[in-house]
Amino acid sequence: MRKIVLAKTCPILLIAWLVSHLAMGQGGAPGKEGVDPDVFPVLYVDPHIGTGGHGHTFMGASVPFGAVQAGPNNIVKGWDWCSGYHYSDSVLIGFSQMHLSGTGIGDLGDVLIMPYTGRIRTSPGTQDNPTSGYGSHYDHRHEVARPGYYSIHLNDYNIEAELTATERVAFHRYSFPKTDSAHIIIDLQQGIGWDAPMETYIRKKDDSTLEGYRYSKGWAVDQRVWFAIRSSVPISRWAVFDGDEFRPGNDCKGRRVKGVISFPTSPGQVMLKVGISPVSSESALANITAEVPGWQFARIADEAWGKWNTELSRIIVRTRDKAALRVFYTAFYHTMIDPALFNDHDSAYRGTDKKVYEKPGFVNYSVFSLWDIYRSCAPLSTLVHPDRVNDFVNSMLAIYQQQGRLPVWPLMGNETDCMVGYHAVPLIVDAYAKGYRGFDKDLAFAALKSTSMRDAGGLDFVRERGYIPADKVHESVSKALEYAVDDWCIAEMATDLGKKEDRDYYLQRAGDYRNYFDSSIRFVRPRLSDGSWKIPYDPFQSKHETGDFTEGNGWQYTWLVPQDVEGLIGLMGGDEAFTNKLDSLFIVNGSMGAEASPDISGLIGMYAHGNEPGHHIIYMYAFAGRQWRTAEMARQVMREFYTDHPDGLAGNEDCGAMSSWYIFSSLGFYPENPANGVYVLGSPLFDKATIHPAPGISFTVQAVNNSPQNIYIQSAELNGQPYTKSYILHRDILAGGLLKLVMDSHPNREFGASPADRPRSTMQ
Repeated sequence: MRKIVLAKTCPILLIAWLVSHLAMGQGGAPGKEGVDPDVFPVLYVDPHIGTGGHGHTFMGASVPFGAVQAGPNNIVKGWDWCSGYHYSDSVLIGFSQMHLSGTGIGDLGDVLIMPYTGRIRTSPGTQDNPTSGYGSHYDHRHEVARPGYYSIHLNDYNIEAELTATERVAFHRYSFPKTDSAHIIIDLQQGIGWDAPMETYIRKKDDSTLEGYRYSKGWAVDQRVWFAIRSSVPISRWAVFDGDEFRPGNDCKGRRVKGVISFPTSPGQVMLKVGISPVSSESALANITAEVPGWQFARIADEAWGKWNTELSRIIVRTRDKAALRVFYTAFYHTMIDPALFNDHDSAYRGTDKKVYEKPGFVNYSVFSLWDIYRSCAPLSTLVHPDRVNDFVNSMLAIYQQQGRLPVWPLMGNETDCMVGYHAVPLIVDAYAKGYRGFDKDLAFAALKSTSMRDAGGLDFVRERGYIPADKVHESVSKALEYAVDDWCIAEMATDLGKKEDRDYYLQRAGDYRNYFDSSIRFVRPRLSDGSWKIPYDPFQSKHETGDFTEGNGWQYTWLVPQDVEGLIGLMGGDEAFTNKLDSLFIVNGSMGAEASPDISGLIGMYAHGNEPGHHIIYMYAFAGRQWRTAEMARQVMREFYTDHPDGLAGNEDCGAMSSWYIFSSLGFYPENPANGVYVLGSPLFDKATIHPAPGISFTVQAVNNSPQNIYIQSAELNGQPYTKSYILHRDILAGGLLKLVMDSHPNREFGASPADRPRSTMQ
């Protein structure tokens, strides 16, 4: 039944499915040559992965980096519904046009639309009785999800609902049963999580067009979205409500506005084109005209599918393991839901200052989960999305000009100030260090310096004392360690620009992590205003939002020095002492306390892979000459914490952060330092993987004798020449070629062991 739906909806997908299965043996088993995703890697994406457990991933239809994420909404019942949908649920209340993916806070869910039958209802109903409102039961047997397309059968109304999307337009198709009581509600009251409507408006513009806006307050404290809706069936009966109260006329303004389209006779199939805009409803309508001028639903679904296939083809992996293909390409897919476009088809957008910028000269983006993505997702973009990196940087520089500082966590024209650090800095510096020049470098450096010299968040103490007192600022240790990473990046750009005084100053600040290291216990720990250590101190304990660490504890944050691993090794007492301490991280057990953050998940000992601050840790072994230990741990994490099931992520996806770790690690290398162009070798998961970092350039990692048991690198060749280093440079990948890694079940403890062959924190 599922294949029939695919073929009926999207002819190209039937062809793709046939091509894929011709390369397989009977019964779906790999053929003699194994699985080859060269033609259609998009076929291996399963959007259900991450929608269970605590992944919080988006379910629905979108295009890569699109402004629209059209998808289903459940009744939100807690943290695991931050994206509006959770795999465990069975009640659906509608389809909204914008969603977050993988975040730990809920927002968006704007412009909820739901088809239903029976009497007019203006509330969503309840979990136990959804049809007391307009909600409906559903089940996964009648649910189809793939990149750019989503469909679900609404069991209580016998309605088939389908969604696809362009960059700024959601395209809905509803197939109603024979009935004289068919309705479609547009509910502007509903949002997700923290979101609450402040002012909403809708009006019937003509017999086929609705328009309006929704202002809301939530994680985004002043979100404003305008919309336009075009219907394929004339809107002959239209009613507006404020909450559940009917209001006469064709329009309504209030906090809880809703509009209901009713059909006097069975409408059969109804299609809606829903355009969104950060500027105006007129612009939303123009987006519809530009992107979806006709009513060819299948064609738009085909085009969305094709856009995803093109982007996913930037990396081609080969393996006989179909599950691994599903995990990889779904992970790659998840890294391209955000950042999200935040402009109109004519390029206009509304800035954080609420002014409209009509010709900005760049493509504007929002939804940068910077604390999460600076570690690996942003470096992945510099490698495989060179056409977007300059726009990402310019989007952040524009925010700097509008609000006087670089963004921390920008969301739809708002600064959320979520998490710690000023992590637009690594993204900008990494781009500049890797040769991107499509932005004003002087403006960029001024933005870095200005943002780092503010007084907020304990930065005044950083300047005055070199540490942040725990009795003055909560989460003091985490904030300071994150600032030190950012400051190292500023020093790196200062070096490139020949600014020696700035370089020396920021290198000193980057080394301030030493002020938190207690050599008597070999942990970082909080300090008080008088310079003394905070007592008592338990490195296991973690207090969410009120303690000394951000979503972590002393065991986890002691290692947050990706900018100076050599320095941390020295503080620990040398290579052997460092690796012994690092080994203990993965075996020690202890209570984190009742107030520990739920984000601390995916535990191996006290290593927490379900949250981002520890993602770099296993690659630190290579800096001490133990690359083989990195290989062991990389394979263990990939095996235990990434699966092709709905609960296949160990923690929140966080806009691509969890998935980008997997992308890099499965390819066989990882950016320990987020901005120095050095990738530390781990253990490649695939027999062969080819990256296309630029048109006409390909770089292949070939793992000879690769298997689940053969996880250790025995030897390496780069372009036919012996290669003894335990890292590879960004410029080597950009040059193209072949990295051949010979694998075995026993470690070669000499590979990368020589100090000359180890990665370094400075740009190489």
